[in-house]
Amino acid sequence: MDRPTALVPRHYIAVGPGPEDVVADPRGRVLTGVADGRILRLDALADPVAARVEVLAETGGRPLGLELLPDGDLLVCDAERGLLRVGTGDGTVRILADEVSGEPLRFCSNVVSLSDGSVYFTVSSRRYPLEHWIGDIVEHTGTGRLLRLAPGSDAAEVVLDGLQFANGVAVGADESFLVVAETGACRLLRHWLTGPRAGRSEPFAENLPGMPDNLWRGAPDGPIWVALAGPRVPPLDVLHRSAPGVRAAAARVAVRAPFRPTGTIALQAFDDEGRVVHHLARRHSGYRMPTSVCEAGGYLILGSIWERGVAVCEPPTLK
Repeated sequence: MDRPTALVPRHYIAVGPGPEDVVADPRGRVLTGVADGRILRLDALADPVAARVEVLAETGGRPLGLELLPDGDLLVCDAERGLLRVGTGDGTVRILADEVSGEPLRFCSNVVSLSDGSVYFTVSSRRYPLEHWIGDIVEHTGTGRLLRLAPGSDAAEVVLDGLQFANGVAVGADESFLVVAETGACRLLRHWLTGPRAGRSEPFAENLPGMPDNLWRGAPDGPIWVALAGPRVPPLDVLHRSAPGVRAAAARVAVRAPFRPTGTIALQAFDDEGRVVHHLARRHSGYRMPTSVCEAGGYLILGSIWERGVAVCEPPTLK
């Protein structure tokens, strides 16, 4: 694809610390979870003065990835409590899975549901907690997982292991495959669910210009959007090829060092063949570390684990 086009923020809506994931409902409202455990619904985002922020529930943990269900309830990946189901009408919170094979679920990251009722979700790291996420990126542990919760089951099963900071997950238009973001490897992975390649995985998009975070697909015939939380760091690519002991030592330093994200942000959108259909970027952005993106009300809405609000941006120009 040609050079990226400009990502143009219009305004910002304050919601609270770290709206890590954003998803849109059929009415164009946006749901997000913030660091203090609240699940929020945002409305009228086109007007920063008229915008409304409503508290739907409190998870008691740290909500990350979200997925709206057909009945209006919300699946929530909570980094502290596991996979949750939240009633958007009454605020009830129910734990769907908090362990896998006897191991407590920590750092659940993103989730998607299929039409048959099965749920797939990711665990970014089995070694580092959310607050030390950078340690996993630096050490390159390969302890990320893709998990499945079958319809009617209360026991999660491992589908894929050994992923480099497994993050966003989205489903193909015909539900024949999943796309999983590996943040630590700057790539997207395709995992086949049906057909002659069922159970196999292959690259979907490699050598991305940044670190992919959450994925979002608004409609089966729409593109798969990915937020690039930060640009590639060449010294980090070199470090990942070094010995495990060297990486572990570097990670110990990284988790103690102050972190400040770069001002370069980017988004990409892919079709089901893995082709880039949109690439938007902005240097010296005042809104840093976008970890999610969705379309709502004719705009692109960005979430960030770093910022205290969401960014409302102009949509890409159709070519």
